[in-house]
Amino acid sequence: MQKTSARLLSLLSLLQARRDWPGAVLAVRLDVSARTLRRDVDRLRELGYPVRSVKGPDGGYRLDAGTRLPPLLFDDEQAIALAVALRTAAATGAGIEDGAERALTTLRQVMPARLRHRIDALQVTSVTRSAPRPQPQADTGVLLVLSAAVQAREMLRFDHAPGRPADTGAAEAPPPRRVEPHHLVTRGGRWYLVAWDLDRADWRVFRADRITPRTPTGPRFTPRDLPGGDVAAFLTGRFRGSDGSPDWPCRGTAVLHLPASAVSPHAADGTVEELGPDRCRLTTGSWSWPSLAAAFCLYDTDIEVVGPPALEEAFAGLADRCARAVAERPGRR
Repeated sequence: MQKTSARLLSLLSLLQARRDWPGAVLAVRLDVSARTLRRDVDRLRELGYPVRSVKGPDGGYRLDAGTRLPPLLFDDEQAIALAVALRTAAATGAGIEDGAERALTTLRQVMPARLRHRIDALQVTSVTRSAPRPQPQADTGVLLVLSAAVQAREMLRFDHAPGRPADTGAAEAPPPRRVEPHHLVTRGGRWYLVAWDLDRADWRVFRADRITPRTPTGPRFTPRDLPGGDVAAFLTGRFRGSDGSPDWPCRGTAVLHLPASAVSPHAADGTVEELGPDRCRLTTGSWSWPSLAAAFCLYDTDIEVVGPPALEEAFAGLADRCARAVAERPGRR
């Protein structure tokens, strides 16, 4: 039989592994009597672990949530996954870098040497895209309020800061937004709330770092069906300027006088078809026809427009605009 301390750790590990354990099964797994098992359960309770007895034909035990966080046990895979998540916390945009760093230090101190060496070998540097100003961070408290409203299906009121500085001459601040919150989403280091706007009767996507919740929350609501049914596709479509579809609203094809190998690395979600050693056909999309025409021009090579006609018109308009920009340059005749 294991020593009492080792047996308690084994019992705690088993209780964390699944919700309910019949007492007889636990006793067999630990190779102890039912009486010894009851004593070990009482010892865990004295240490602060909320082990509840489960009534039934077989009887058993369950590890419930308590009023404070007791020591936890992790297997090797769980410990490594947690450490990796903590190391990359800076990229989440949730403003939890300090807490994640302290949690990782605590976790590392109690790790076995074999795991500590593996974690120390994983050095991650989080690099964000350069921007004229620092990337805004979502407040953790705000994220918790938004998530709670989504889970409880309660109407939410909040102030939403504009993307540009407010007009100082405005008579009064805009009224709070009233929404039915459906999803809290993280994308590209930013957090967004996908919600049904009650005053505008339409779906909206709000930046979480611009939200200031108001209390209390409103009445419960019955969730509506999100267009397309998939939140990732819906959000991608909104950022691409289309509703209900993750595809670009404008998609066209052109032949580029470049080898396919030179175009493919920069085609993103476009389709590249090889036509010869120095020619390929590229089909891609964008949020507007002029921007799509400009995207083809970025390859800095001769272009044969295939279609649709809207793309041809966009190329013609872009050419005229560029010609006027050169002709109207000061000092040029």
